[in-house]
Amino acid sequence: MSDLGQLLKKARTQKGITLDELQELTKIRKRYLEAIEEGNYKILPGNFYVRAFIKSYSEAVGLEPDEVLRLYRSVIPETSPEPTNEPKRRQTKPTRNSDKMSKWASALLLIAFPLLILSVFYYYYVMKPNQEQVARAPAPLTENKSPVEPDVKEPTVVEVIPDPVPEPEVVEAAEVELVKTEGTTDYYVIRDTKQLSIQLQVVGDQCWMAIKKLDKNGEYIEENLTLKRNEERVWTFDDSVYFNIGKANALKITINGTEIKVGDLANPRRLQLDLEKPII
Repeated sequence: MSDLGQLLKKARTQKGITLDELQELTKIRKRYLEAIEEGNYKILPGNFYVRAFIKSYSEAVGLEPDEVLRLYRSVIPETSPEPTNEPKRRQTKPTRNSDKMSKWASALLLIAFPLLILSVFYYYYVMKPNQEQVARAPAPLTENKSPVEPDVKEPTVVEVIPDPVPEPEVVEAAEVELVKTEGTTDYYVIRDTKQLSIQLQVVGDQCWMAIKKLDKNGEYIEENLTLKRNEERVWTFDDSVYFNIGKANALKITINGTEIKVGDLANPRRLQLDLEKPII
């Protein structure tokens, strides 16, 4: 064991540091640490690492690394730059492929050059004179004709036929009679007609209503209908019908041309219109 190795090992043992713990502190393999203590520097990967490992070892055990390197510089191998092996440039030799390509290029040039000369000769001495002769050729004679005046077409008159005015629907007159009132329900009987023609006009802001047939099925025609101001609706029924009106004074109701009074209050109102068809 060398003097330097004894110094480092003594400092390590005084600190109570094992080689395994020193390996964790310095991140240097244990076999390299043992080689430093034994003075066997040949095991280390290079002279540069000898000085670096000794310095890290000294710092870990509490010694001044620069002072240790100065005192034992005679036993520590000197670092020398490692020779760098520059890759030798390979001399490229022309391959057979490049020789073939150059031969083909030379052959193409020998063929293309005469063709180019012939093309220039043909253009300047054959094609161009023909084009000039065609350009200088006189224009064909045309007969002297008086200018033709454009035909003036008379404006076509399109007869506009107005759309036929639909004839007003003839509402069959009938007798409308209020027979009774129970609570908010008015019962009307309509006679002398085969159909009910009901016309509604909203004279207020808006009005909600529901309309239901009074036949055996009792189906709703309108279950949740809201009409706004000035809206009009006309229905035709072949049987009796029931109206549930949400706001009586908002509506104007006409049955087969006869206006009925619904009420002056903004209250719900119900109308049952029973159709009595004439006996034939």
